[in-house]
Amino acid sequence: MKQSLPFSVRALVLTASLLLLAGCATPDKPVRSTLYDFGPGATEAAPPAPTATLPALVLADVEATGALDGAALLYRLGYADANQLRPYAQARWSAPPPQLIRQRIRELLGRERPVLDLNESAAMARSNGAMPRVLRVELEEFSHYFDSPSQSWGLIRLHATLMDNTPAGEKLVAQRMVTVRRPAASADAPGGVRALAAATDAAADEIGQWLRQAK
Repeated sequence: MKQSLPFSVRALVLTASLLLLAGCATPDKPVRSTLYDFGPGATEAAPPAPTATLPALVLADVEATGALDGAALLYRLGYADANQLRPYAQARWSAPPPQLIRQRIRELLGRERPVLDLNESAAMARSNGAMPRVLRVELEEFSHYFDSPSQSWGLIRLHATLMDNTPAGEKLVAQRMVTVRRPAASADAPGGVRALAAATDAAADEIGQWLRQAK
């Protein structure tokens, strides 16, 4: 005849079983995505303001459609299917890329001229009658692009349009397509973020040079 276990032992076994079942039934906590932006920007002291700055410029919101207007950090496998945009599972931008790109363009252009919002332009027109030109930017590509599993780039493509702001409405001055890619140091989300930030800075510099030459 079997001897029953002492009560204390049976209670201990039962408690351990319940804890084990509870642990199995508890779902895993969701893993939060890592948020990225372009970094703090220029950290060195700004150079003294020049005696004569370039004319003020209105920078409209950067336009984008589809996945480029979301917060997902996107990549393309150029060696497999370059037509497919894929999101990194656990990495996101802190704000939609159009907002981050506009912020960086404004920061870089603002080193040599006043950069205004549309509502600030209206206030300027009321004060002195001057209507600054308007820069409109469309984001057409913004991805971590892989030529191969070991070689990748931060790729950005912008369509920039410069407009005269006249009493009759906006009038086209010039347009330019800006495409920049910068190498990624690693084949992962952090490498893509750094490469895209560098590509954005280079694109903003190219736009600045183009604006200085526009008549």
